[in-house]
Amino acid sequence: MTIVKTAISIQKSLFQQAEEIAKEMKISRSRLFVLAVEDFIRRYQNQLLLDEINLAYSDSFDEKEQDEFRRIQRKSLKSIEGNEW
Repeated sequence: MTIVKTAISIQKSLFQQAEEIAKEMKISRSRLFVLAVEDFIRRYQNQLLLDEINLAYSDSFDEKEQDEFRRIQRKSLKSIEGNEW
């Protein structure tokens, strides 16, 4: 497995919360960020799969309904970003 080092910019308050949680969990800050990204990717992929399943079981959409479905899907994915880790 190849490790890639990266830098990110986050709000100071979020950084401080991450620091505290990493200390409580007795893991490195890097490990905490890896766990968070892995969880986000898993949730994102699960949401995409659920959307595909729902689409497969729904009636055929016309153009207007497809646009509405995409709008709802984008909103749903944005809500995932706001959830707690």
